Amino acid sequence: MSASDFDHLGRPIIAVTGLGVVSSLGKGVEANWEKLTGGVSGIHRIERFETEGLRTTISGSVDFMGDEPMSSVDLSYRMAEAAGSEAIGMAGLPDDDFAGPLFLAAPPVEMEWRFRLALDRLSAAEREEAGYDRLLEIARQHPDASIYHSTQCSRISELLADRLGTRGLPITLSTACASGASAIQLGVEAIRRGETERAVAIGTDGSISQESLIRFSLLSALSTNNAVPEKASKPFSKDRDGFVMAEGAGALVLESLASARARGAKVHGLILGCGERADDFHRTRSKPDGSPIIGAIKAGIEDAGLTPEGIDYINAHGTSTPENDRMEATGLRAVFGDALTTTPISSNKSMIGHTLTAAGAIEAVFSILTLRESLLPPTINYDNPDPAIELDTVPNTARKAEISAVLSNSFGFGGQNACLVFGRAA
Repeated sequence: MSASDFDHLGRPIIAVTGLGVVSSLGKGVEANWEKLTGGVSGIHRIERFETEGLRTTISGSVDFMGDEPMSSVDLSYRMAEAAGSEAIGMAGLPDDDFAGPLFLAAPPVEMEWRFRLALDRLSAAEREEAGYDRLLEIARQHPDASIYHSTQCSRISELLADRLGTRGLPITLSTACASGASAIQLGVEAIRRGETERAVAIGTDGSISQESLIRFSLLSALSTNNAVPEKASKPFSKDRDGFVMAEGAGALVLESLASARARGAKVHGLILGCGERADDFHRTRSKPDGSPIIGAIKAGIEDAGLTPEGIDYINAHGTSTPENDRMEATGLRAVFGDALTTTPISSNKSMIGHTLTAAGAIEAVFSILTLRESLLPPTINYDNPDPAIELDTVPNTARKAEISAVLSNSFGFGGQNACLVFGRAA
């Protein structure tokens, strides 16, 4: 090792040597990047299930991972496996013997209604009276093992660990929309502590269902712009009316820079800093003064050894909900000041929708590609700017730009806020 392998605090510099992604735009880094930078939307009408009576009938669902009906666990696993295998292969490592830990962000697990109704050991009346624990006990005994597997939060990570050959107990976390970024942070911290030379961080979410749409609709969080699906997600626009629920997976192979150099691996980018802050103000709303968001942004930039002036581009959380976009802009302005109006900031959720627990990981992949390719993805559907949020959103068309550092924000329901800072590979 040399001094150039360590950061400003004497910690191992974290290299990203592999990337993988699945989204409503398609499967694989190349397909996603081409459509993302081309301003193509993956939002479409839902055909997976009946939508009559639902307020929202559009999504960024991933419908090409298999023909048979899949549970949320099954689809989340298939997307995670595809993204993880792609990332490990790009890193030049065997995709069945990774020899490092797995940190997985996955959706919260709850037995789906179709599985509850399949538990026919009880009569309808008895089933209605039964508690969730009783349903799990019945599911465990049911001939269809997939019903019980759908209730286990560790199921996806166990399957991935076997498939990818990771080491140690796989970690599964679910911190709402910050989950993907939090999984990456866990991998970064493990390498910084010297516990491992490499780790794979994956975020995945395949949880679009009638029930999930209803739940978010009850929170008035979803767009109801059903007539033109590809125009529904419009971050930072004056007429934004909610986010579009989506599915996908993102994966990154993290490695100490010294390890990557020693084996001659290609480095696609660096992870320079991680910041996180909790917000206990409300279950879904941000603290009015924005202090937890401001704290997370500052913490990420400071951890990277940078100042706000060192950030060249911001990958926004940018969900397209009225409050989130306003609060994110408020937090960023508190940190960046007047420079925010000239610092490009765009949201890929305008094209792929909001992938929930996978969002932070997918956006990390796109952030690294932005640095590597010197190309800023646009915010599409930006035709009606919000005068209260003055930003350079890279409107509607991708832009060439030489940048050296990217801030990627992830702010989740329940007060989970995580910010990552990425740097260009030397």
